[in-house]
Amino acid sequence: MIRGLYTVASGLITSEAKQNAIMNNMANVNTPGYKAEKLAIKSFDEVMISNKDKLVAGKNYKSDIGALSNGAEINDKVTYFEQGFVKDTSSPTDFAIEGTGFFMVRQRENNEVAYTRDGHFSIDGNGYLVNQSGDVVLGRNSATGNLEPMNIGKGDLNCDKLGNIRVDGNLKYQFEVTDFQNYENLTKIGHNIYSTTEPGTRSNAFIRQKGLEQSNVNTVVEMSDMMSTMRGFESNIKTLKVLDETLGKAVNDIARR
Repeated sequence: MIRGLYTVASGLITSEAKQNAIMNNMANVNTPGYKAEKLAIKSFDEVMISNKDKLVAGKNYKSDIGALSNGAEINDKVTYFEQGFVKDTSSPTDFAIEGTGFFMVRQRENNEVAYTRDGHFSIDGNGYLVNQSGDVVLGRNSATGNLEPMNIGKGDLNCDKLGNIRVDGNLKYQFEVTDFQNYENLTKIGHNIYSTTEPGTRSNAFIRQKGLEQSNVNTVVEMSDMMSTMRGFESNIKTLKVLDETLGKAVNDIARR
């Protein structure tokens, strides 16, 4: 009976974590370039239950009753990197990657390089192309070939599908779109950006100016998952109440006899 309480408790903890993941996906359904996350659940190792009630010739023998699961736990958090729908916008500083890969940014807080699919950029007061957190976007200087923050200035900005950026008709930069062999090594660090220690390679993806990749969250699937998770949570709550009542009777009633 006590083991049953632990099993139900693990189910409640898992259900709560799944609800939080679903709510986070729903909250970011309108975040450009956001990638949906799912929790991978696994069960604890099963144990074999047996007793020695079997009596043969006055001697007790072991009888296997069956396997018992000790509940479930969170195995991993999985990010789905499938591309979202690209929506046209009117802003010349909106960019979408059509294909695999990530924009490179340098974080303002620690000067570390990070990666994002969110191309909702703007130009700061110093003329640099930045994301919504103020991190500068990196690109190749067309004159020197150096990877550096892209200083666009206030001129007329145009970008072709290969990521070549022209300001007032003059070629200045090319987007450094980076891809990775193993996306499992990408770690989400907030503000819709990722970090990794894995070396990347240049992506052959195309760039669409005045376009934004939408979140790949499927609201219908998320709502269905939420309902299923809530039913599981409610079922565990009912089981917990039954176990609690049974345990109470065992302590208060049976123990008196």
